[in-house]
Amino acid sequence: MLRYLYADDLPRFPRLAKTMFRDRASQFHGRLKWEVTVDEDGYERDEYDALNPMYVIWERPDGTHGGSLRFLPTVGQTMVNDHFLELTDGVRIQSPLIWECTRFCLAPGADARVSAALMLGGYEAGTGAFLSHAVGVFDARMVRIYRRLGWGPIVLGTTGGGRDAISVGLWAFEDNIRPRLLSKAGVSSEVSRHWYDRSFGAVRDVTAAVA
Repeated sequence: MLRYLYADDLPRFPRLAKTMFRDRASQFHGRLKWEVTVDEDGYERDEYDALNPMYVIWERPDGTHGGSLRFLPTVGQTMVNDHFLELTDGVRIQSPLIWECTRFCLAPGADARVSAALMLGGYEAGTGAFLSHAVGVFDARMVRIYRRLGWGPIVLGTTGGGRDAISVGLWAFEDNIRPRLLSKAGVSSEVSRHWYDRSFGAVRDVTAAVA
């Protein structure tokens, strides 16, 4: 199932949080060899985790992490604006209608439906916050995933080539995306809405938590 949690909610779910940060270390440091920091507990965390981001997390039946991604509003500090301006021709992506999505992570052994569920969760989070777009940095391995799920970004800029390519893209929150993601994730509309409403309620304005 999906959980939508801000960083200050994570202490209520210690097993989920610990396994998420350890799976991030396994993926980004161990498998992908990114230059990320792993602490003595084996957690991969960066300065953006200290800004109370929203996490969309796939929780396994045993309470451990199956996959996750991270959202931050672009009116504040973001990875795209701090480190990848060369890919947007120096233009800062800043708007109350655009949030940044980063740290798309899958636990070892996660099946394809988890990827779809995370994208669905990202869509529910974005439309719940009345966003127009999400912006994110992604590497070449993600292109296949986006293509399979049928929700690809508008690419703003790319550096490198082949498997080493890094891009910045914009995802539009359009009405036709949700049914596609529901089908790919094998989740009903009612269940997806229940997961979201359980976290925020039917009418909560989630932008208030990061204002």
